Amino acid sequence: MPRRTESLSRERIVDAAVELLDAAGEGGLTFRALTDRLATGPGAIYWHVANKGELLAAATDAVVSPALAADPAGAPGDRLRAVALALFDAIDAHPWVAAQLASGPWQTTDPRLLESVGQQVRALGVPRGRWFTVASVLVQYIVGAAAQNAANARVVGPGGDRAAILGEMARGWEDLDPDAYPFTRAVAGQMRAHDDREQFLAGIDLALAGVAALHPPRS
Repeated sequence: MPRRTESLSRERIVDAAVELLDAAGEGGLTFRALTDRLATGPGAIYWHVANKGELLAAATDAVVSPALAADPAGAPGDRLRAVALALFDAIDAHPWVAAQLASGPWQTTDPRLLESVGQQVRALGVPRGRWFTVASVLVQYIVGAAAQNAANARVVGPGGDRAAILGEMARGWEDLDPDAYPFTRAVAGQMRAHDDREQFLAGIDLALAGVAALHPPRS
């Protein structure tokens, strides 16, 4: 085992955990793998983190915190888009985060995400009695869509050819029965050429348009 030359800290442990999770997902995060990566014994790690659950929570926090820390300027809708896109990009870079965020009740496991979204919902003029419903629906879309994008990335795999996979899927749609699947066949080409980030933002725009229609700003 190589000699450890730097003092072990909780931050170093969490950084190493993120690296393991990025490389192999939750299944790749074991205390044995962590001790090998940090060139230390399990006792030194347990001094800083009690168990895998605490370590996963800390690793998730290390990824999510920077995404939610930014304070973008602009109108509430623009600020909401910025928060949503920052989290989307964080989950795109660290796909395992999606499962951690979606594992709790009502998919609002991180109060900071609900707070970030909720502040903009309030600024949009949504009546107080609708704050929870509107904010939680937006949070569920953000986490759910980002999770789906992460799942798609796992299908493609590192170094995979996304265009080839989408092309094969599109051809499958185009070969469907035209009487049973007229719409699916019609959008096969759009699916083949779509951009995941743009699609995600389109969903945010649709949600914001719905909020504006149901709760128009007071003049």
